[in-house]
Amino acid sequence: MKAPAPEDFTSPLHGPAVAARVGSALGVCFGVCFLTGLLSHYAQQPSQPVPFPTSPSWGYRVTQGLHVVTGTVAVPLLLVKLWTVYPRFFQRPPRGLRRLAVTALERLSILVLVASAVFMLVTGLANSAQWYPWSFSFRTSHYAVAWVAVGALVLHIAVKLPLIRTELGRRLEEEPGGAVLSRRGLLRTTWLAVGVAALATAGSAVPLLRRVSVLGVRSGEGPQDLPVNKSAVAAGVTATATAPGWALTVAHGDRTVRLTREDLLGLEQRTEELPIACVEGWSASGTWTGVRVRDLLDAVGAPQGSDVVVRSLQESGPYRTTVLQAGFADDDRTLVALALDGEPLALDHGFPARLIAPNRPGVLQTKWLDRLEVSA
Repeated sequence: MKAPAPEDFTSPLHGPAVAARVGSALGVCFGVCFLTGLLSHYAQQPSQPVPFPTSPSWGYRVTQGLHVVTGTVAVPLLLVKLWTVYPRFFQRPPRGLRRLAVTALERLSILVLVASAVFMLVTGLANSAQWYPWSFSFRTSHYAVAWVAVGALVLHIAVKLPLIRTELGRRLEEEPGGAVLSRRGLLRTTWLAVGVAALATAGSAVPLLRRVSVLGVRSGEGPQDLPVNKSAVAAGVTATATAPGWALTVAHGDRTVRLTREDLLGLEQRTEELPIACVEGWSASGTWTGVRVRDLLDAVGAPQGSDVVVRSLQESGPYRTTVLQAGFADDDRTLVALALDGEPLALDHGFPARLIAPNRPGVLQTKWLDRLEVSA
């Protein structure tokens, strides 16, 4: 049986004209997804040479929403791109060392790009759904493979740039009649699929779209009309968070104060409208009332510009202890929240007290507070 060759695939849909246009859109999606992913990774670093900004308060909500939406719409783009170019994989290697090297480099970049892209998309979508059927760290693996994917993408673009420029500068001609689907028809169908994927996902971050975003991982429902990722039962804090003897410890050097919930309620209360924005792409706004973190730090003589180690009542988990960088600790909008939308915090939202800060990843908005300690 004769092996297929590129000339056996006669459809005009398998060609550089469609591939260049779909590939350009895919490159933009990958670029936006990569840059917003880097931003999210940096925001979660305990040590930040350049302080992460506290304003705008909704900044992380926008960037993480873009991250998940662009990652999702990359799925149909990648599938169409692979379908348009797969006949080229049957092309025999050219003669001549230089041409052979260029072809080998191109195919290697495609192999690495496709493998890393599939890994990124599959694990990213699974993370959005909070489904982890693997034993490796999602965050570190996703971050490392992202660099591999982007490196392969840059190499692929560099090899194909002359062809891409030629095809994008050429008018897309319609084929003679008789074709089941024209090149323009395929592109229109692709853009429609991209639009549907975006609408079906964006509702996690855009409340107005939640009714049509069937792929949105959070509907906005939850205690006090705000979603939760981890319940008090899942965190194992039901008993400790509701214990009569609970008190928040605030420490700086040898100065320590312990404040019960009643003590905290007796201090000056501030109210701020701030979003919870999670790495899975969902976000929602709430009206939070509580005590400024800066006021609590002043009570133990902590100077401005101090990082704060925040500890939760959780007994385990990667975010049981987090670092509240100085910029957030000194921001007037950063609260030890005691109430949400005018009602005492629900247990699943961090009762008896939780941290809420502007423009901060949701995983760092520590619930069920136990201790605030100024770093030495």
